[in-house]
Amino acid sequence: MRVGKRIAAACFAVCLLAVSLSGCGGGAAVTDSEYQSVNLAMAVNGTDTQIDSLVANYFADLVMERSGGAVVVDVFPNDTLAGGNATKGIEYIAVGGSDLGAYATSVLANIEPKMSVSTIPWSFTSYEQARKIIDTTGGEYYAKLLAEKGITYLGSFHNGFRQLTNSKRAVTTPDDLKGLKIRVPGSAVYMNTFDALGANPTAMSWSEVFTAIQQGTIDGQENGCSITKSAKMDEIQKYMTIWNYSYENDLFLVNTKIWESLPENTQELIQQCATEACEWGRDKLEADEEALIQGFRDVGMQVDVLTEEQLKVFQDAVKDVVAGLKATYGEEACAAFGL
Repeated sequence: MRVGKRIAAACFAVCLLAVSLSGCGGGAAVTDSEYQSVNLAMAVNGTDTQIDSLVANYFADLVMERSGGAVVVDVFPNDTLAGGNATKGIEYIAVGGSDLGAYATSVLANIEPKMSVSTIPWSFTSYEQARKIIDTTGGEYYAKLLAEKGITYLGSFHNGFRQLTNSKRAVTTPDDLKGLKIRVPGSAVYMNTFDALGANPTAMSWSEVFTAIQQGTIDGQENGCSITKSAKMDEIQKYMTIWNYSYENDLFLVNTKIWESLPENTQELIQQCATEACEWGRDKLEADEEALIQGFRDVGMQVDVLTEEQLKVFQDAVKDVVAGLKATYGEEACAAFGL
């Protein structure tokens, strides 16, 4: 069955690649623009209101305006090009089934586990620190790993520090987590962390989480504030813990063969607009976060912001997990993120 599914996915990707290259290649339409006419497809996993979609649409508008309409980027939210499957969405970018994409490192870990190194618990203490590291050695490391997969790295923007929500009780100590069924991405970082804290971590497609919480299949989830809000978790979860336990970012990507087929001035335009869109997304998420947290309180959620003393208890509880993850990812990966 797995082989059959992969063959079907590859066939679909090849069909998409043919359509994509028909826009990138040969007979360019005549326009008044200095840019060759090209139409590119950009895949994102989030809904229309999530940060990855917002950044992608901002980028598409910039490219359209600055190319005089010659370069068109069509944004496909919810991984519609891959039937809602984020892992397939990344695979399509790797083979050229999608031209561009924006995906969280926890999802990219499905094709390269070391992409999760920056999500190791409490690696970053602030968004400012994350920006500085990822815009230098961290981004260079991402680029190296992705190049081996046929993907070119164009930039990064915040997905946010991950917070916790649940329907059962306030969580301010590790004991409060015991027995809670928490949805996490399938990455070893999240699974091992919540195991160590006594919870029951459950890997589940994000599209299934809202219904699973409603039905009591799971008790809670962990994600950035913006995604927690856009997914309407405040409508079905009573308790929220602000603990900044893991930093997550989305990476702005392009298929390498598609990238190399573009004229140099188009590459320069896309890189410029991608960098600007990433900075816009970072600024927006940071500016919105405080208001989002207050909004959760306003609708009746109990929001507990953990003190440094409270956080230390959690950090001590996952020391062995952190040490094991660092050993798994290796010295090069850890050095790239100052770990």
